[in-house]
Amino acid sequence: MIDKEKLPKWAKEFLRFLSVQQQFLIYGNIYDFYPYYDKQINSFLAKSLTDYIGELLENSGYELVISYEPLYGFYIIKGEKDVLSKLGIKSEKTKDNKDFIKVIPLMSAYDIIEKIVYFKEVNSAILLNFSSRMKDISCNRDLNDFLYKTFKLSLSTNPVKGNNEFPLFNVVIFILDRDTDFPPWYLSGNPRIRSIPIPKPDIEIRRWLASSVMKGFEDYNNQEETKQKEIVEILVDQTSGMFGREIISIVSLAKRENLSALEINEAIRRYKVGVTDNPWAKVDREKLLNAEKILSKRVIGQEKAVKKSVSILRRAFFNLSGTQYSKYSQRPKGVLFFAGPTGVGKTELAKAITQLIFGSETNYIRFDMSEFAREHTDQRLIGSPPGYIGYEKGGELTNQVKQNPFSVILFDEIEKAHQKILDIFLQILDDGRLTSGKGETIYFSESLIIFTTNLGVYEMLPDGTKIQRVNSNMEYKEVEKKILEAIEDFFKYKINRPEILNRIGENVVVFDFIREHIAGRIFEKMLKNVIEKVEDNYKIKIEIKPEILDRIKSESIKDLSMGGRGIGNFRKYPSPTNL
Repeated sequence: MIDKEKLPKWAKEFLRFLSVQQQFLIYGNIYDFYPYYDKQINSFLAKSLTDYIGELLENSGYELVISYEPLYGFYIIKGEKDVLSKLGIKSEKTKDNKDFIKVIPLMSAYDIIEKIVYFKEVNSAILLNFSSRMKDISCNRDLNDFLYKTFKLSLSTNPVKGNNEFPLFNVVIFILDRDTDFPPWYLSGNPRIRSIPIPKPDIEIRRWLASSVMKGFEDYNNQEETKQKEIVEILVDQTSGMFGREIISIVSLAKRENLSALEINEAIRRYKVGVTDNPWAKVDREKLLNAEKILSKRVIGQEKAVKKSVSILRRAFFNLSGTQYSKYSQRPKGVLFFAGPTGVGKTELAKAITQLIFGSETNYIRFDMSEFAREHTDQRLIGSPPGYIGYEKGGELTNQVKQNPFSVILFDEIEKAHQKILDIFLQILDDGRLTSGKGETIYFSESLIIFTTNLGVYEMLPDGTKIQRVNSNMEYKEVEKKILEAIEDFFKYKINRPEILNRIGENVVVFDFIREHIAGRIFEKMLKNVIEKVEDNYKIKIEIKPEILDRIKSESIKDLSMGGRGIGNFRKYPSPTNL
């Protein structure tokens, strides 16, 4: 016997409408397994969808439940073949002793379906499994004729009394990947057909499943009850949005790699990112303690920005990002929002952070958001949907993160991105994952996300005039205040997306202008790089007279409107004869 109180919502809906609907289109999470609570043994049993629906129907008074698979035929899930004999349908035994009717053509299958649906002596049900594959194994005319006939069948039949107190329909149940796999006309305006989506396992199903599978660990069984609950909650919390079968796979992976129940968190991480090594665990703590000094050598004159960034980095190292919301947060390791004038070191700091954490800039991924200003460009990031051009290539973002989940990802000039791209950012910041166009789940839980913006530096007036809101004559505190105000105004009022700013929180890092005394240090560093490269590559030693060096320096840092980038790009040095 089943306990209807322990059934998921979709199953309750299905049972409720057996007396008023002749056909059902069930779609969504159809390849998972489903926990069936059996009152007699006071426990859950994991079943495939067809077996699960078979149990539901048998407990609702159905005497015959049959499953049809394209290319194979009909299997009896519940009931006896005597019913088929009364209809003149012959069956045979399979190797595993199941009653089987070998029927391949769709139209021949329809003849059997029609006989069973019109049979009034017993309540019967036919499950058409893998219905989304029908179009792949039959010519279009066969499928169209088949659907037309089953559509007409839904309108021409009536409930059957059978052994039930109340009449029930002899139902036809299509099991589909997506509701869009059937033509729209099939559902449109037909009160005898109902579509029911099956979601991924909710928290209660995951909790039952986690409690069951963790019993396979000896060290779990030896723990106190409170510790067992804690381990289960780790598995439940970190598998949100995953399939039941994936939870089983995580436990199998843990056992195969000799991880204990107390290390289930590591098994989840390995399953999601697909690698055993964890570069975050290998970060040199000494380097992290001296991070401000290390980063400041590369990013000159931005001590306050570096200091705040390092504070966020340390939280990322200890996996504290998002822990205020969940102890086992799967959000990205950290989020940084770099704001300030152009050429002040925002991109350079992102690269320096990558070098600090991973020892190489190969883990650095950059996207220029000015290239993603149009609506359709979101497909460049996550990939085109099935059937569209470029589907097989996947998305630029999802592909790179899948290949290397341990990355620093820079989204440059976020304010230029289309609103649809902002939705992608929101999902990454909230859930730490994205679903690619191919349907793969890509995890960002090992990534550090960095956004940059020039918001607040300039303002466009209604007449198209561009004015500068902040300049190098202002103190840093005033620059910071005005830029933070502009960022808040942009997200809250101009684009009405305050939720983006809420996810970033206090992680906005404002960079200062390159001021003259800092510009001199930047010039010296750049010139030193050039001299050393010439000497290393060409064995030429360069010596510059102090008066010439001062003149070159003076000319290079004269215009700081483009920041450090302008210093490095300066080429109009005076000729030697004029020095």
